Amino acid sequence: MKLETTTPQPNRIRIVLAVILVLTAPGAAFAADAPAVSPAARDGSGTGWLPASTPVAGHGARRGPWDLMLHYNAFVGLSVQDAPGSAAEAFSPNWVMGMARHESAGTLTLRGMLSLEAPLLGREGYPLVLQTGETAGGLPLVDRQYPHDLFMELAMDYVRPLGKTIGVELYLAPVGEPALGPSAFPHRLSAATDPTAPLGHHWQDSGHIAFGVVTAGLFSERVKIEGSAFNGREPDERRTDFDFGALDSRAVRLTVNPSANWSLQGSYGYLTEPEALEPDTDLRRTTASIVYNRPVRGGNWASTLVWGRNAPSGERASEAILVETSRTSGPHAFFGRAEYVQKTGHDFGFEGEQGHARLPVRAISLGYSRRVGSVGGLELAVGGRAGVGFVGDVLERRYGTDSPTSGSIFLQLRPARGHASSHPHHGV
Repeated sequence: MKLETTTPQPNRIRIVLAVILVLTAPGAAFAADAPAVSPAARDGSGTGWLPASTPVAGHGARRGPWDLMLHYNAFVGLSVQDAPGSAAEAFSPNWVMGMARHESAGTLTLRGMLSLEAPLLGREGYPLVLQTGETAGGLPLVDRQYPHDLFMELAMDYVRPLGKTIGVELYLAPVGEPALGPSAFPHRLSAATDPTAPLGHHWQDSGHIAFGVVTAGLFSERVKIEGSAFNGREPDERRTDFDFGALDSRAVRLTVNPSANWSLQGSYGYLTEPEALEPDTDLRRTTASIVYNRPVRGGNWASTLVWGRNAPSGERASEAILVETSRTSGPHAFFGRAEYVQKTGHDFGFEGEQGHARLPVRAISLGYSRRVGSVGGLELAVGGRAGVGFVGDVLERRYGTDSPTSGSIFLQLRPARGHASSHPHHGV
């Protein structure tokens, strides 16, 4: 199926231009007293924005005209869960990212992000009860989170102010993230202390590893409008190679940061044949999100609300809602997540009529970690997470209970909070 487009009427073009001028004009009420536009001030993953108050730690250095930074987050632990055939199992979600940034008339940023999940965990990833999505051995993964590819991002981002209140951005990535959805969960501070992926990941931000992305955007101090052409197919089971394909998927996104503590986005994407098990099915994805961050005495409080809707061609649409939060205070970190996802029997490997059944899933999880040491800018924390899901009759027969549970204990390694004020995407 091809995405049909029409030529905008002249009056519509005038309306869009008028809105942009109002939002970016120096005297506009919405942007009153805004400072000169800062090209990299609020950026999250890909070209997405986070609240400007979001703190991120890393190891920074300067080499000639280049600002360099290293950022990472790695867990290792033991997980147990109520799932058929499950036993206590080790797991290790992890990623590391390097950045080089050069500022002149514009700001050029080169980024590389890697993950060792595939070599460490194998093609089936790590246990996560009620999780579905992607495949292993040609079969759908169920109760497991697939491993990220070795190459999570290889990208060039260039931003250039056009005066004090407006700028343009160009993002080119052999591996990167299109302008679709909020900043991906590995980059959200509200998820930084939780070792697991959201159950609604494939409705909200699963496109954060796309093998071929071109994004262009226009932004002011508080508003950004952008569009992407990208390869919307999910990576294959070989997680160490490059899965390049045609840039035949499209996405558009509007982001508004009304203040330093808030970031709101809405986006729409047309993905060509994203799922390996459904090669003739295209997908329309719509998302909206609110990200809130507030520095508090002795720490920080970050929260995210995300809604996502998938509409496969020829099938019923389904939705997913996520609320997650993380509160740090001194050496302590408290985090939680609540989700509702409309999954199908196919997601859980059912066939026939059962495969088309709508199987809503609800889940709540809470966790805590404590910093136990910090040396040379490295922070080590120990923590635990417990979760419970709520399912209907069909899944109750599969799990033997209508409320399957999960739990884990883990160690986390990351840059020490407060070690550096620079960020791979944030301006200083």
